[in-house]
Amino acid sequence: MKILFISDVYFPRINGVSTSIETFRRNLRAQGHTVHLIAPDYLTPSADETDIMRVPARYLPFDPEDRLMSYGWVMTHLEKLRGEQYDIIHIQTPFVAHYLGTKLSRLLGIPCVETYHTFFEEYLYHYIPLVPKKLMKHIAKRFSRHQGNSLDGMVVPSYPMLHVLKDYGVTTHSEVIPTGIEPASFVPGDRETFRRDYNIPQDRPVLLFVGRVAHEKNISFLLKVLDQVRKGIPEVLFVIAGEGPARESLAHETNVLGLNENITFIGYLDRHTELNNCYRSADIFVFSSRTETQGLVLLEAMAQGVPVVSTAELGTRDVLRDGLGVWIAKEDLADFSGKVINMLKDADVRKSLGESGREYAHGWSASKQAERMVAFYHSILSRRKQSTDTAIFITPATSS
Repeated sequence: MKILFISDVYFPRINGVSTSIETFRRNLRAQGHTVHLIAPDYLTPSADETDIMRVPARYLPFDPEDRLMSYGWVMTHLEKLRGEQYDIIHIQTPFVAHYLGTKLSRLLGIPCVETYHTFFEEYLYHYIPLVPKKLMKHIAKRFSRHQGNSLDGMVVPSYPMLHVLKDYGVTTHSEVIPTGIEPASFVPGDRETFRRDYNIPQDRPVLLFVGRVAHEKNISFLLKVLDQVRKGIPEVLFVIAGEGPARESLAHETNVLGLNENITFIGYLDRHTELNNCYRSADIFVFSSRTETQGLVLLEAMAQGVPVVSTAELGTRDVLRDGLGVWIAKEDLADFSGKVINMLKDADVRKSLGESGREYAHGWSASKQAERMVAFYHSILSRRKQSTDTAIFITPATSS
């Protein structure tokens, strides 16, 4: 097949959407398919720019990590895109990319699907604070319903997220296909080297969060957990790997709670050279996001044999199985911090959970998910053909 991905974000912009796109691109190409990508130009290339059309994009002052790509510039390349003879368009994000994708779908006469990566109902009000939360949730629901019903198909990373979209009134044919884990995620990281490079004593107990440092990730709750944990384990260190718009407020909260000696922000890491080492350096991976449509970092931590303490909300309910690499906790300080303390104090439990989690993560193969994606594409193409054949068949009768 020949597939056109369109996204408002991609590497070097680091987030879960970029990771998902890269994972599916690599595995679809390995299976013999052609995958092109339209994405913003950040003026810095990614590690692999093969078959990527970089679009001129404007800087966004209120969101310095992202770019607004030019819809008009892409449309000037319409004939070039028509000449590629794509089979299907796969939109990855709901902004300029969505409207480009649906427009190109109509002009090129090919079906269009979209992955619903972000739970906007629990997201937008963090970034538009002057609008009441209840109103923003209502707007997010209508926005998702309108966009979802303009497509030929939707890909959803988890069943709880699929149920949410159905409740919104999205009737488009949908399928749950999560992002898989690459074999590279199972290559053991170097715990000692990472700790040495970041001046962390080899025997210091370490909690880790990896991901975008954003309000919807609920990292503030983890700071409060840390405050409780250090009362029982004073030397505990919380490592936060990532960047994002909540960085400043979390630094302020760190000062207020007096946690400066127990926390370190290390920014983004190169997933191909440092990320496995970072995961491996931790004694426990902690997570409490309420908005994940999947929670890929949980599986990446398990792939490194690192035990997890996490809440199970929305998409993470699909990923997590209590006792298989994780102790599931409530979003309650006493419950969550108690589980962290008990796990830190029991090396045998950490070892056992780490081993079971690594085995469990092997079931989330990226190549298998790519095969499922191709099957989904074929089902969409078949539906489009049946719809076209039906329209041709009934037209003479209705016009007589």
